[in-house]
Amino acid sequence: MSGKLTVLVTGATGKQGGHLVRELLARGHAIRALTRKPESAGAAALAARGVTIVTGDFEDRGSLERAARGVDTVFAMSTPFESGATTETREGINIVRAASTVGISHLVYASVAGADRATGVPHFDSKFEVEKAIRQSGVPFTIVAPVFFMENFLADWLAAGMAKGSIAMALPATRRLQQIAVADIAQFTALVIERRESFFGKRIDIASDELTVATAAAAISETSGRHMEYTALPIDAVRQWNDDLARMFEWFDRVGYDADVVGLRWLYPEVAWHRFSNWAREQDWSARAVPATPV
Repeated sequence: MSGKLTVLVTGATGKQGGHLVRELLARGHAIRALTRKPESAGAAALAARGVTIVTGDFEDRGSLERAARGVDTVFAMSTPFESGATTETREGINIVRAASTVGISHLVYASVAGADRATGVPHFDSKFEVEKAIRQSGVPFTIVAPVFFMENFLADWLAAGMAKGSIAMALPATRRLQQIAVADIAQFTALVIERRESFFGKRIDIASDELTVATAAAAISETSGRHMEYTALPIDAVRQWNDDLARMFEWFDRVGYDADVVGLRWLYPEVAWHRFSNWAREQDWSARAVPATPV
C-alpha cells in the first residue's frame, strides 16, 4: 500500500512498540496507541508527538474493538512477563478476535522466532497459541518473529553483573546466538505494514546478526572502554530464579534460532540489520555503571 496509513500500535510505550511508533511517524503515518493508562508519562510523551491515545485493556474486547475500528493495520504484541504465559495467550487471542469483529484488513503480530517449532519454552508456546488463533480467524495477517534482542544487554537483569565487569548468561561461551536490534524490528515491521500485499499470510523469523555471547561481551568491552568478562552460568541458577527463562536458554544451547540472516540482508536492504559491534557502538555504556577498568 502507498500513502498515509492509520496504524493501531499496542505496546507503544515499550521498547518494541515505541520504536515502531517512531519509525512509522518518520514515514508520515498516523498512529493510534493503545494504553490502559492514558494519564501516564509515556502516553503523554506520545501524544506530544501527534499520536492519538486510545484507552483499552486486553481483557476488555469491547475496548479493543473501539480502538481498532477504522484503522488500516493493527500491530499486536503481548508479553508474559507481567501476568504469565496463559494470560499472554488469552490477551493475544482477544486482540485477534477484536480485529476479526471490526474487519481489520491487516493484522501484524509480533511473535518470537522459533515459536512454531514446539520449543517447550512457555513464553514461546504462548505466542504460538496466538499464532494459531490468527490463522483460524480469517483476518489477513503477517507474523513477524524476532530473535534475542540486542537490547537485552541493557536490561536490568544484567546490570548488576556488568557493574562488576561480568556479563553472565546460561550459555557456553562458544555457543552462537542470533540477535536483533529493536530498531531493525521496527524498520522491518514498517516495511511489512507498507508492503502488506507482499507479506500476507507469511510468518518470518528475523535476525540482524549471529555471534557467540563471549564475542558480544568483547564487543561491549571494546566500545565501552571497560573490561567485560563473559561468565557461563549454571542453568540451575537461572531455573531457581525463572523456569521459563531457564528453558529458553536450554533451547538456545540445544537447538537455537535459525533465521536466514544472509537472506534477510539480501531481500530487505532497506533495513539497517545491525551487526552487534555496530549496535554496541551506538549505546551509551557510561550510563550502565560499568567499572572504569581499561580494556
